[in-house]
Amino acid sequence: MLRNASLEQILLLLPALIFAFTIHEISHGLMAYILGDSTAKLDGRLSLNPVRHIDPIGLLCILIVGFGWAKPVMVDPRNLKNPKIDMALISIAGPISNFLMAFISLMIFYLLIIFAPSAPRYIFEVIQVFCWLNIMLGVFNLIPIPPLDGSKVLAGILPNGVYNKLHLIERFGMILLLVLIFTGVIAEHLPPITGAIYNMLNSFVINIYEWLL
Repeated sequence: MLRNASLEQILLLLPALIFAFTIHEISHGLMAYILGDSTAKLDGRLSLNPVRHIDPIGLLCILIVGFGWAKPVMVDPRNLKNPKIDMALISIAGPISNFLMAFISLMIFYLLIIFAPSAPRYIFEVIQVFCWLNIMLGVFNLIPIPPLDGSKVLAGILPNGVYNKLHLIERFGMILLLVLIFTGVIAEHLPPITGAIYNMLNSFVINIYEWLL
């Protein structure tokens, strides 16, 4: 993501990325807490302090190879009433938070266009970057390959027999994911999906403003 970026682009992307990661991880922990597991709260993962959520190595990998990660939120399934479904809800909370942040950023973007069109250009650029970044993170994390959130969401809707067998192949998920990343498969298919979601959110926001104004 940042591998071929200029210094100016990195200065825009890095803070946005850190904030997006922070909200993403808090959302996992908050959903787990709502569903009965306080592990994330006890670990201090419901904090807005990005230091509690950012993995230095994962962040460095984003800068070097364009792929990285945040600290995973720990969840104890024994505290959940329905571990299979609840883990799916906890997992999807992260990507949903990314899409919600993208929606809010678009609302702010058009609000500025209407009421503060002379605002500094970099403000509009930061908001657009933040929007696209969150959509990309949301889509990427919904890929149904371990350890991404999508794998746990998929597991939550699969029959119990298949669900139990997924744990046997989970350790190979990272290898498959790395292969898809470094062969360019994800880079080829992610932008069209990201663009479609952006267009959908953008149209929705425009319709809201047209209705309000």
